Amino acid sequence: MSIISIKNTTGFILMTLALIACHAPADISGKLEGTEKKVIKMYLIKPETLRAVGASYLGKVIDSAVVNSDGHFEFHNLPKDKEPVLLELALKISEKAPNYLQTDDPMKSNYMPIIWQSGEPLYITAKLDAFQKSFSIDDPSEINKALLDLRDTSHKAYQSYLAGKHWQIEDGSQLLEKEHAILQYQTTLIQFANNIQYLIPALVALRLLSPENDYERVPEFLVSQCQKWGEKQPDHPWVKQLCKESDPSNLPVLVGDVFPNIKLPMLTKGSLTIKDQLGKKLTIIDLWASWCAPCRKENREVLVPLYNKYHDQGLQIIAYALESDESTWRAAAERDGANLWIQASDLQGDDAPFLKKIRVRTIPANFILDDKGVVIAKNVHAEALMDLVKSYMKKK
Repeated sequence: MSIISIKNTTGFILMTLALIACHAPADISGKLEGTEKKVIKMYLIKPETLRAVGASYLGKVIDSAVVNSDGHFEFHNLPKDKEPVLLELALKISEKAPNYLQTDDPMKSNYMPIIWQSGEPLYITAKLDAFQKSFSIDDPSEINKALLDLRDTSHKAYQSYLAGKHWQIEDGSQLLEKEHAILQYQTTLIQFANNIQYLIPALVALRLLSPENDYERVPEFLVSQCQKWGEKQPDHPWVKQLCKESDPSNLPVLVGDVFPNIKLPMLTKGSLTIKDQLGKKLTIIDLWASWCAPCRKENREVLVPLYNKYHDQGLQIIAYALESDESTWRAAAERDGANLWIQASDLQGDDAPFLKKIRVRTIPANFILDDKGVVIAKNVHAEALMDLVKSYMKKK
């Protein structure tokens, strides 16, 4: 073979390799419907910590893609990790940052979490105006199926409990109703996380439950997830982060704990310790304030009837008020009939030392204790609280 022929052959091979490289299959590709005459940009986001999962502005943008006129898009710059990696595929929203995730309404979410396994391309389809809701993966892996199931579970629960609801919370009158609806939605995600056998979908469910990272009302869930995954995958960095957050010293007093025997200053002057005032059968530790509308309603419609009916049978109520003015506190307690039971306050308003000791920030709140001071229930209100007390007093 002549030198010229060798050069021509070499040039042909190099050109062919270049063309192959230019048309290498994308790691993640797909088609977005409803993009006609619109310039759409998409981003791949990698959460590097547990707290960054499903949270706006915290994930790291690792790649971007412009959606073509026919709706097709491709991503090529994927992580080379040997282990599966959680990524979030997100649509660009107007002037928001690339790592902005719309989290307040899952039905309108602009992102979808997926698991990327190096060497296993993904093909995705979705609709522009219902991105997360319509998101699908061709022949998904079992773990991606779990994430799609979580999406369906979240959307169904949101539709059932939260979609289209408008509560009057300015005056606090429907605050408890709103909290109850949120808890019902969260309980669905808790059940999913408790039942799933894949770590990442469980942690995504945990983060969907509260993108704001507020687990004050469900701290027992954090503890149970730490116990579950701490046994199965103790070395995973996100499990370590989860267990750090679920340390009891960071959480409100848990169901099953003995309630701290704290000394409290009384409305009637002097002080008392909780242990010395426990009811013979049941004690309600009630956290309230004169300015808290649902607290006042609970005083009149729930606690007064319960106290009148069951105090002589062994029910005790110890109330702690977030007050700064004694006269206001006294007037509210007398007006509601709440001066029937023990009333305590440090008169330091929202800076109440008692709440700091039991690590609670939000009221209305309560703890239900047995005769030994063990917490048997928390944050039970209205008719549910009346039913709990009635049932407990009967069986004891």
